[in-house]
Amino acid sequence: MENFEIIVNDTNFGAEVLESKIPVLVDFWAEWCGPCRMLGPVIGEIAKEYAGKLKVCKINVEEAPKTASDYGIMNIPTIMVLKEGQIVDKAVGALPKKDIVAKFQEHIG
Repeated sequence: MENFEIIVNDTNFGAEVLESKIPVLVDFWAEWCGPCRMLGPVIGEIAKEYAGKLKVCKINVEEAPKTASDYGIMNIPTIMVLKEGQIVDKAVGALPKKDIVAKFQEHIG
């Protein structure tokens, strides 16, 4: 099965997220986080359904502490939508798919 999500970390966050030509959904998560694991398949579905219109990136906060700190991530899962390197929406918690889609829908072409 093809994976449509991009794994990002402190090293490639700038290139993959901030310099992206299309809007980016970033999922801040950790392996030990139950709600993060519940949200994982939903994020995967969104990545597949919106491929080419929305870049979907996952960032493990334990493997990317600098980026998590830079963005003030205090609770996970946290989802951010960035467009042209700027945060346009943000949510904390395991949201239903329709609520996540509503966060980026207006920002994709």
